Amino acid sequence: MTQFSSQTIKNDLLRDFNAVVNESEQLLKSVIDEGGNKANALRAKMELNLKAAKDRLRHIEETAIETTNTAVRATDNYVHENPWRVIGVAAGIGAVIGLLLNRCCHNNSCIG
Repeated sequence: MTQFSSQTIKNDLLRDFNAVVNESEQLLKSVIDEGGNKANALRAKMELNLKAAKDRLRHIEETAIETTNTAVRATDNYVHENPWRVIGVAAGIGAVIGLLLNRCCHNNSCIG
């Protein structure tokens, strides 16, 4: 899932929840003002929108879990197929961090 598509899904979800909130407010006003059939119609519409928003949220959650599991499996496979490369990269990153910290401390700008 790309960042663009996840942002689009997030925006759509927020729009759906805002619609549910707005309709809830309308329902409360309607019940106070009129009651009766109009309130029942708004309540039914609100329930449908809430169900749709919940279904969409459930779908987003399932997609996120599936995407995460795919990334975990791919990473696990890569590490098992290239253990020495991964160890080398980790050691290199550790060495760079160590050098940066050492340089920081020698310049008397260490915290502590």
